[in-house]
Amino acid sequence: MKEGSGEDQNVAPSVYSHTSRPGSHRYKNAKKGLPFNVMLVGESGLGRTTFLNTLCERMVVPPSSGPNAEQAHIAEPMQFKHHTVEMEEDGMKIILNIIDTPGFGDSIDNEGCFNQIQEYLEVQFDGVLAEENRIKRNPKFKDSRVHALIYFITPTGHSLREIDIELMRRLGNRTNIIPVIARSDSLTPRELVLFKQRVMDDIAAYGIPVFSFPDSEEDDDDDEETVEENAELRAMMPFAVVGCEEVVNEDGRPMRVRSYPWGVVQIDNDEHSDFDRLRYVLLNSHIGDLRDRTQNELYELYRTEKLSGATVAHQDQELESEHQQAHAPMAAAQPHSVVA
Repeated sequence: MKEGSGEDQNVAPSVYSHTSRPGSHRYKNAKKGLPFNVMLVGESGLGRTTFLNTLCERMVVPPSSGPNAEQAHIAEPMQFKHHTVEMEEDGMKIILNIIDTPGFGDSIDNEGCFNQIQEYLEVQFDGVLAEENRIKRNPKFKDSRVHALIYFITPTGHSLREIDIELMRRLGNRTNIIPVIARSDSLTPRELVLFKQRVMDDIAAYGIPVFSFPDSEEDDDDDEETVEENAELRAMMPFAVVGCEEVVNEDGRPMRVRSYPWGVVQIDNDEHSDFDRLRYVLLNSHIGDLRDRTQNELYELYRTEKLSGATVAHQDQELESEHQQAHAPMAAAQPHSVVA
């Protein structure tokens, strides 16, 4: 079932919606739409639903009435909720599949959440592996591998917490993790700059494999503009995002704006939030890079691990079988006891 596939004329479009780079053009011939799968992971209250609606520029998930006060102390188990939205960016039709994870991080022990998400990612890889091994391929097979995981970091202003480090370390070899600072408008500009630096220092110190925009040394085919763009995007990580579903009219142009007693935050203004740039990365400039890395690096790594594990298990089984066969003649050669 497709949700939120209708256009909402009251929502402000991204300022980057009609900007593109050569890397995104090769998918324009996907007549049925280019599938792109994104998972949202973060604790409750960090704005995942608002982010989803702002990303899609329409009301995909209506606002909730809030938790029942009598049951607010009860932690709900994590779930996977799927939303599919058809959209067009720079003339390219995209079938955006979003997997939300309500309930993540709401328990004291979140080991179960880590395992659930890892298992989900690996099951999607298993589906592709099984399809590859079929004698006759299914022409209607749908690739459900997660191309990008947006991880929402709580804006503590200090450093990464244990839950952040464990989640990203565990899943970094299964999907493209893009860390974002949720509710970044709760930090002052100075606090935000320092927090970004501390987060990236932690990512480097703990060896967390997040998605890294390639530099010129990694890809000699990139033009100068792309190299500069990637350098700029690396410097922006983790992206500081603010979501908003309220649209106001400023100077004849619809704008997504969050109003506060001290002023306003314009969601589409690069000086206020990195949201619009992140949206452009996901749905335009780097959609090809994210899909290609999923196939050529992450999936191939998993496939090698899976097949190597199966090979080792098979070899162990053969050795056990040979061991049993070698001892069988010795057992048969032993004299039978005779009962007098």
